Formats: sequence, structure tokens, C-alpha cells
Amino acid sequence: MSHPENPPTLHAEGLTKTYGRRGAPALNDVHLTVPAGRVIGLVGPNGAGKSTLLHLACGLIEPTAGSLTVLGARPGANATHLARVGFVAQNTPAYGSFTVGEHLELGARTNPAWDASLAERRIRQVGLDPRKRAGQLSGGQRAQLALTVAAAKRPELLIFDEPAAALDPLARKGFLNHLMEFVRELGASAILSSHLLGDIAQACDHLVVLCDARVQLAGDTGELLARHARLVVPRHRFDRLPAGIEVIAAEHGTTHTTALVRAVGPPQWAAHPVEPVPLEELVLGYLTGATDGPAARPVTAADAGEGPR
Repeated sequence: MSHPENPPTLHAEGLTKTYGRRGAPALNDVHLTVPAGRVIGLVGPNGAGKSTLLHLACGLIEPTAGSLTVLGARPGANATHLARVGFVAQNTPAYGSFTVGEHLELGARTNPAWDASLAERRIRQVGLDPRKRAGQLSGGQRAQLALTVAAAKRPELLIFDEPAAALDPLARKGFLNHLMEFVRELGASAILSSHLLGDIAQACDHLVVLCDARVQLAGDTGELLARHARLVVPRHRFDRLPAGIEVIAAEHGTTHTTALVRAVGPPQWAAHPVEPVPLEELVLGYLTGATDGPAARPVTAADAGEGPR
């Protein structure tokens, strides 16, 4: 729980963003509170609204309706608030004609809380030559440069929009390791948007699942995993599940049904034939439930007669 002196990292009420007069909303009536001090994994399919939420959080765009606060204030409200947020956009953009050192000089000129010693130390640690132009760097090196520039602002919140999607596995692992080191060193919160659920599982302790322009699931990952499970029962018994269990998504086989289920109230799994559910299966279950029907709806006897999903 966040204390009064530590407002939520994000707080959205009825947040809606529509592009164009007649376009479908990229975000639709989003209600979300993320406590301070979390490393947040933001996941969902293409078009779910992830980048829109991050751009709203950075103050790059304005909501169509509703409200959003970041670190207790309107995003980008003033220069002071902008300095509290570090943003690494998709594909870790850098100025190709600028050297690594010139990127650090630009950061120092544009950020009042710039930590030159942190930036120089991290550049040395990852083996970047200050004289080398960004256009000559590998993808992994550009990602490390962008991460260093964002962190040397000494922000309270670091935001990453698919920063490691194009990196090879070794470069991605190095990027995530340094991301976590920065979070610990700065005492900052972080938001990591990614399609790579292994990265989310490795780095994040809070999860937000977006699909169909709405939040389908949000919470601390440990609590979410404790409240969900995989249930396997004979198909003919699927319409007689005990009270206290809600079905998120189900797959009907010839003889058995496998379902992602959520405990209503304190989990009491000992009485049921359930198995732990990994993070990837949890996310995919909610995405399936969002596209096949209302998320977290109880399954009825009529559902048990449906064919495979």
C-alpha cells in the first residue's frame, strides 16, 4: 500500500482516448490504480492501448475523457513533473549523428537533476565508447544508451515501451538486468510494456493486462498467481463447479475441460483438483476471456456444451 507521501504511480478514472472523431477508442473507461514502488508489467495484444496509456502517462497526448495522474499530478503538468519521469520509446531511439558523449552532454543541458557520475559510470560498465556515434552502435548498445540517458535524469518513474523487442536474447537479458539495477539504485517505480512474457515474469512485481481498450486484470503478481489456478475436471462435471470459483477461460476436450479459474474470497484450493498457473497462462487466459466473451464470468451449464474454443 502506498502512503500519503507516496501517491500512486498511476491513477486513472474513466480514462478514455479516441483518435479522430469516429474512431474506436484506444482506451475506453479505464479505472486503474498502481501503488508506488512497483515494477509494472504492461501486457496485451497489438492495438490493446498499451502505447496510448504510456503516451498519456508521459504527457505526450491528452485524454479524450476521464482523468489520469502520474506520481500524484497531471502528466507533463510542468518542467518539474517532466523531470520526474524517464521515458524510453519503442526501438530505443537515439540521434544517429551524435556520439555517446554528446548524448550525455545533451542530457546534462536539458535535465536539472542530471547525474553525470551515474551516466559516465554506466557507460563504462556496458563498454560504450563516448566517441562512437549512435548510428554505429548495435541494437543492444543503443538500448543501453537510451536506458542510461533516461536513468541519469534520476526520475521517480521509468517508462519503457517495448524497449527490448528487437534485441537478441543475450542483449535483452543484459538490458533487463541493467533496468533492474537502475530501479534499485534510484528507488524508482518502472513500467515495462512488452509482448515477451518471460521478460515480464523476470522483471516485474505488478501486472496490468490490457485488451479491447480496457484493463482486464491488474494487481501484484504474487497475489494474482495465488488467487488463480488451473482446474481440470471431467467435461460432464464442468457445469457443477462448487461455489467460490469463477471461470476466466476454458478449453473443452473430448473427455475433460481445462479452465483458468479465480477464487472468489480467500483461496481454498485444497478441496479442488487444481494446479498452480504460470504467469504466461494467467495472461493468455484473460486475453482469451476478453476476446471470447466477458472476462471473469461464471461458466454456466450452457457453456459446458460448447465445442472447443
